Amino acid sequence: MSVETTPLRPDYRIPRVIKGGWQLAGDHGPVDPTTAIADMEAFLDAGITAFDCADIYTGVEEMIGAFIGDLRRRRGCEAADRVQVHTKLVPDLERLADLRADEIEAIIDRSLKRLRIERLHLVQFYWWDSTIGAPVRAMEVLKSCQKKGKIAHLGVTNWDIPETKPFLDAGIDLVSTQVQYSLLDRRPAKSLVPWCGDHDIKLLCYGTLAGGFLTENWLGKSDPGFAFENRSLVKYRLIIDEFGSWSAFQGLLNLLKDIGDRYGVTLSSVATRWVLQQPQVAAAIVGARYARHLPKTLEVFRFQLDETDLARISRLLDAAPGPQGPVFALERDRTGRHGRIMKYNLNARPDDAVLGASNG
Repeated sequence: MSVETTPLRPDYRIPRVIKGGWQLAGDHGPVDPTTAIADMEAFLDAGITAFDCADIYTGVEEMIGAFIGDLRRRRGCEAADRVQVHTKLVPDLERLADLRADEIEAIIDRSLKRLRIERLHLVQFYWWDSTIGAPVRAMEVLKSCQKKGKIAHLGVTNWDIPETKPFLDAGIDLVSTQVQYSLLDRRPAKSLVPWCGDHDIKLLCYGTLAGGFLTENWLGKSDPGFAFENRSLVKYRLIIDEFGSWSAFQGLLNLLKDIGDRYGVTLSSVATRWVLQQPQVAAAIVGARYARHLPKTLEVFRFQLDETDLARISRLLDAAPGPQGPVFALERDRTGRHGRIMKYNLNARPDDAVLGASNG
């Protein structure tokens, strides 16, 4: 069984499952950094060569950097160079109005240092509020970093068409957009997917397993409400509310289980496979922390959903429309229940000063 790959550009091919990093950051439950770093090698050797992270995922760039550094020392540059790093640049909300070009480049330099590499394979840009400051000028700084060889490719994240179009108009080549896309949340399908098809932008999809809700762990379980310490579970429990009732969610899990049994795979593999078979989707980002999750992660490449499977899923989804509106609009509303759990100022950490104006 080989890992499927796909090109974002003729010179850049990625696996169709990317190892996610958000679950390794703070606020997402206990993490054993030593084991998580050591287990990254198993994913790489299995063919899952792309690792997703962000400058605001506390400690995650450093973990991946420690892995790359150790791999380079033990197995040489050829092995280390197989690692494809997709990070993000997410300036703090409180700095958008006065963020300087040199500070943006300093964030890129910090990511390079943390990751122990000379060039970032993909930088995905996000700006919390496009009405504040100058996001297009900020992206032009990243284009300058690209010309200097610090960045190979540029993308965006958590935006719909109106927020993305100005960058294309400014002459930025965007290879991808990272968005939440799952059986529970089909917001990208409404207009973003066909628009991306017209502009050669591929989707990198997170939330495909809804933080673990779309797994056997929740099949047949009672509604837990919102009594979670893990912020990721709160986020996706809110999405289930948008999808429909807990009963409707359980109906989806039972259907996925039935389809999975047909192929001898888990219901989570069916959920991921459904996303991979949607138009414009290049890859799913799966938050598997440790190597023990690798066999289930690889199951998705053992089968394809046929027309009967897709029709059964479609009939169920017709009765459960899920979140409405543009991509990430609910999460951008800082007064709403989705937005209130977000953290908007994680870039300028007191122990890792980069942004000059925020530190006096």
